[in-house]
Amino acid sequence: MFFKGCPLHCRWCHNPESIPSAFGKEWIKQNCIACGACAEHCPEGAVRLSDQGVEVDPERCLECGTCVEGCPADAMKPLGKERSVESLHKELVRDKAYFGAEGGVTFSGGEVLMQADEAARLAALLKGSGIGVAIDTAGFAPWDAVAKLVPHSDLFLYDMKLDDEERHRAFTGAPNALIKENLVRLSDLGMRLWIRTPVIPGATDDIDNITAIAAFLRDRDIKFERWELCAFNNLAKDKYARLGLDWPFRDAPLMKKAALDAFVAAAAASYGKPAKILWTGMTQREEHHE
Repeated sequence: MFFKGCPLHCRWCHNPESIPSAFGKEWIKQNCIACGACAEHCPEGAVRLSDQGVEVDPERCLECGTCVEGCPADAMKPLGKERSVESLHKELVRDKAYFGAEGGVTFSGGEVLMQADEAARLAALLKGSGIGVAIDTAGFAPWDAVAKLVPHSDLFLYDMKLDDEERHRAFTGAPNALIKENLVRLSDLGMRLWIRTPVIPGATDDIDNITAIAAFLRDRDIKFERWELCAFNNLAKDKYARLGLDWPFRDAPLMKKAALDAFVAAAAASYGKPAKILWTGMTQREEHHE
């Protein structure tokens, strides 16, 4: 389940629609019949039909949703929907049999910690219904927000993107001291942890970064079940196009298996203790590895 809003602005973000807290919209080119109804319904004149398709002026758009409501072809799609905790719980419980004994619901985003109160209420209801809860987070939030979810969560999927603070700030728009502090506190509490490092060409994909993260995990005695080096993929390219956004990584190549193997080896050597460290994702030769 995806929560809207994120305090980070990672340049490689694969869910850019989840960064703003506002719902927003996207234009689905293949659905569009070029009727102009969206432009006609817009009270601010922010939507227009051009030779390139539907264009939206972000300076004039109020995100009121009238263009979405006025589209007869389902080509203007809302990016998000307001839901109550109770309605979500009712819907998710229906899938309990599908989750099985080892499965459950993952809260992702955006950043779930930006809606910690509501997320904690929903997690408590799910746990009360016998459904496991995992929190997929970048950890950039006050500890109070994290602590609200701890009693109702089974697992934290925790991002460690870059060890160096200045590089972290340059690529995500925020420092990482708070992220590290929250991870230490979760580990000290004995929470189940999966560390996840996105391996992004030209951003995080260097031995120095991987070994520095490993050293931090080792030196702060972070107790994790597994550490995943998540290979970059370019599946968000079409999503950025639908949102009318430029993506700096649209032409970045997939990772090579040999490079990922080398990162895993370097991480293991730097960490220096027995641990489950692996890479996941797809390589240039379209080999899947889990």
